[in-house]
Amino acid sequence: MTFSKYKNIKTTVLGKTFSSKHEAYRYRELKILLDAGEISDLQLQVPYELIPSFKLEGETYRGIKYVADFVYKDKNGNIVVEDAKGMRTEVYKLKRKLMAYVHKIKIKEV
Repeated sequence: MTFSKYKNIKTTVLGKTFSSKHEAYRYRELKILLDAGEISDLQLQVPYELIPSFKLEGETYRGIKYVADFVYKDKNGNIVVEDAKGMRTEVYKLKRKLMAYVHKIKIKEV
């Protein structure tokens, strides 16, 4: 059993390992919806670039990414970006705003 800074316990479900029990439980729910045809194109750990890497005065700055826990299409074909959120850190809050600004995507928190 591995604990993280926020007391999450890594959990394996259906052969996939997740960073928390909450995220693993949500995957189980989404898998049921996928199998029932309620959602489609389920993807895990999808990266979105928020700020590309760049150079300034000879110094290289690493880019910033947000990694969505789940991305899928709902029954109407709309793309849903989901985060199985236990704690909203300040970094997450900033990335959530950048996702809305850069990609015009509102993250669904479950």
